[in-house]
Amino acid sequence: MTDFAELLDLASARLGGRVLAANDEFFAPKENLLKPEEPVFLPDEYTDRGKWMDGWETRRRREPGHDWCILRLGVPGRVAGVVVDTRHFKGNYPEACSVDACATEGDPGPEELLREASWTEVLARSPLAGDAPNPFPLRGAERVTHLRLNIFPDGGVARLRAYGQAMPDWERLAGGGGEVDLAAAENGGLVVASSDMFFGSRHNLIFPGPPLGMHDGWETRRRRGPGHDWAIVRFARPGAIDRVTVDTTHFKGNAPGSCSVDVCDAGAGPGAAVPPESAPWRALLPGVPLRAHEVHEFDQELEAAGIASHARLNIYPDGGVARLRLWGRIARP
Repeated sequence: MTDFAELLDLASARLGGRVLAANDEFFAPKENLLKPEEPVFLPDEYTDRGKWMDGWETRRRREPGHDWCILRLGVPGRVAGVVVDTRHFKGNYPEACSVDACATEGDPGPEELLREASWTEVLARSPLAGDAPNPFPLRGAERVTHLRLNIFPDGGVARLRAYGQAMPDWERLAGGGGEVDLAAAENGGLVVASSDMFFGSRHNLIFPGPPLGMHDGWETRRRRGPGHDWAIVRFARPGAIDRVTVDTTHFKGNAPGSCSVDVCDAGAGPGAAVPPESAPWRALLPGVPLRAHEVHEFDQELEAAGIASHARLNIYPDGGVARLRLWGRIARP
């Protein structure tokens, strides 16, 4: 779709994103906007208010103005672009939208956000197509905590995706000097590339919490030739890894036979930067067998690999991994 869609959806409910308020949600609730699943259409499904729709839908507006909703990002960050997805809304989608953003401390409620927050327009009013993903790059590169989606004048939106780079409070995370999961999405990690993700997205590897099912992991197609599959993670901050968790929960007949982890220090640039081909990879975890449907913890098996900015998880020959955790201490800001 666009380059920014390679980044994490910072608004996703999977990362803790929440829709805090909407001026109207007569036909379909605002919470649907941040569901991680793709929107669906059920032709024969109705409620006592009308057609059931998998999105946020307001009533037909009969007076001046426009509809809006306010959401809190799951993780604060720089939002590079949004997708305003109107799939399945054909005769009832908004004709246009705009997006405002703000950054706040704490967890203010909707009234406080409307009354006191300093909102900045990051997407000017732009036309929308019906029954389609509508991608828009955003202006500015500031750290924000909340977005306000405005739709003109009314209608339905299936999903809102806000792709960007997570920017958590690292003073709080690393202030005690203890172990931090340098790969975690909520800490600013990003899976920047993978050899294949036919059955499951590479980003699932670093999502918070335990896996919800086999769909909630990274899974490659069945390999019929030589070689093996891999995924590369850019750390939230460069550091030295002293513990690795490889979780194959829910992968029972399709877990990899073994895995290894290599690391390199290629800097900590923003965005979806992949290490150059010349990057000197070093072995962190030599090849170890994996068992199906199990959480594997490795510490004694690790080799001294030094400071790194990226890790490459290699799986042999293919299969599915639910979560990858790379525990360590940051080396530089």
